[in-house]
Amino acid sequence: MRSYIMKTTQLLWEFIKQFKWRYIIGIIILLITSFISSMIPKIMGYVTDSINDRMPAPVINRYLILLVAATVAVFVLRFTWRYFLVGNNRYLECYLREKLFGHMQTLPASFYDNNKTGDLIAYAINDIQAIRRVFGFGFTSVLDGLVVNTMSIAIMVRTINPILTLMAIAPAPIIVMIIYFLRKKIRERFGAVQRAFAEISGKVQENISGIRVVKAFAQEEEEVQDFLKYNQARVDTQMSLTRVSAILGPVTQLTFGLSTVLFIIYGSGLVARDVISLGDYVAFSSYITVIMGPIIRIGRIIDVWQRGFASVQRLDRIFCQRSERDAENALATVTLFGLNGQARDDSTDTEKLRGHIAIRDLTFVYPGTDRKVLQDINLEIKEGETLGILGRTGSGKTTLVNLLLRLYEVEDGHIFIGGRDINHIPLKVLRENIGYVPQDNFLFSTTIKSNIEFFKPIYSDHQIEHATRMAGIYDEIMSFPEGFNTVVGERGVTLSGGQKQRVSIARAIVKDPSILILDDSLSAVDTKTEEKILENLKNVLKGRTGIVISHRVSVVRYCDHIIFLDDGRIIESGTHDELMQLKGAYYNLYVTQMEQVEDNMLLQARG
Repeated sequence: MRSYIMKTTQLLWEFIKQFKWRYIIGIIILLITSFISSMIPKIMGYVTDSINDRMPAPVINRYLILLVAATVAVFVLRFTWRYFLVGNNRYLECYLREKLFGHMQTLPASFYDNNKTGDLIAYAINDIQAIRRVFGFGFTSVLDGLVVNTMSIAIMVRTINPILTLMAIAPAPIIVMIIYFLRKKIRERFGAVQRAFAEISGKVQENISGIRVVKAFAQEEEEVQDFLKYNQARVDTQMSLTRVSAILGPVTQLTFGLSTVLFIIYGSGLVARDVISLGDYVAFSSYITVIMGPIIRIGRIIDVWQRGFASVQRLDRIFCQRSERDAENALATVTLFGLNGQARDDSTDTEKLRGHIAIRDLTFVYPGTDRKVLQDINLEIKEGETLGILGRTGSGKTTLVNLLLRLYEVEDGHIFIGGRDINHIPLKVLRENIGYVPQDNFLFSTTIKSNIEFFKPIYSDHQIEHATRMAGIYDEIMSFPEGFNTVVGERGVTLSGGQKQRVSIARAIVKDPSILILDDSLSAVDTKTEEKILENLKNVLKGRTGIVISHRVSVVRYCDHIIFLDDGRIIESGTHDELMQLKGAYYNLYVTQMEQVEDNMLLQARG
């Protein structure tokens, strides 16, 4: 499958080609509508002349019927082309938003390290809406106005009076000049508006996510005052844009108002001298109104187009970001309201990887930094073995497993899984074979069952039940009134920290992965529960490779092999007994933690 990296304009062309017949039919009907609309003022002139000249009633009635028929036809045809063109833009909005979301799923973790949530929300909402308005109001107004005005001017020149026609269109060059000078400012200021929206969205998202911390430190008033700064910045940028875009409408009305006054003076003289008929005068005044409509709207049209151009440039920054290699499998799962024709198939079997892991001379630096987070890592985990990783905060433990998941890229020749270079294993295959329980035990605001099966209805109730028993959470789930159908709050807020950790463990176990990684996943459970889970995990890990990261020696002491990381380096390596004999960092940590356990037991006994 070809690379997903493409510009927004390419995506727009793909959509247009996919719905070309809707656009063709809509444009044809729009052109017919515009042609009929341009004939209505002339028909009104005929009606006026026929009445003024006291023509027979059948002649007058014929013109009146023609006028009514034209008006009804315009009404019906306008509804039809709006259905095809404007209505189709809702599909365009969905199309772009799903393409954007699908592309975001393939971007590396480093992208999210360097982009704020508020910015990404602005891309997905405001920028896509701005492009949708270009294809709706912007495109149809330009096409409709162009056809109507061209036809109207041609009729005015040929059938009424050329001098009056020049008088009517005289303001147009002035408007064009104003537009030329303001277009760049509109685009720049709209970009500032979008950035301000991103800032305020990020502030709201951050504050709501951390509301418990805000309340715990009684920072509500301070946060409100801080938010007012973002809010005022949003108002200031919007007003800056409004001051520019609002100039066009009044200037257009003023210039055409002067033109209309001149027409009334000059045109009435022509009628008095019988140069033009009263019907021509009425028709001409109607044509001026018809011409003024699109030109008065030109300020809004240019505003919409410039906003759209600014949004295209902003979205290009996202779509042109290099996605993770082999991301085609992830993108193929994005279904577009029937536009793709096929739904996602989560039941597709994936290749099974062998659990042998080898790391050779691995040094890693996060993109955009120069500090070596991992240095000279050499490690081998045989299939079926369990590795324990200890170390202080910031020593590189989580970074190491992130590289195994290819959340960050490393060069070839450093990490091998099942005898294959990790960069040569398709991402979907790699990640389907790894069960990962991260430090941040993120749960979605849905049922416990959906969180465990991760929206993949491919696991039986027995498999889900077995995974929760192994994670030590089954009994607590069944104690809830709704059991597995219990809906947890946002980010699992209605569950305790220990319950969230165990649901996350069950989510990893139910995959039946070749490699199971637990990243400090028992930190929120009590000692008794920890012992129960560890005993269950011994059975789960039989025949599969395990990596257990922890700050507690009690969690890793029974692992087949243990390493101690410090400042990105492996400073100690061996079994529990071997490391105890070294009397180094592992030994000191063990002694310290055992003393803490004894002190706690003593306090409990005294209590």
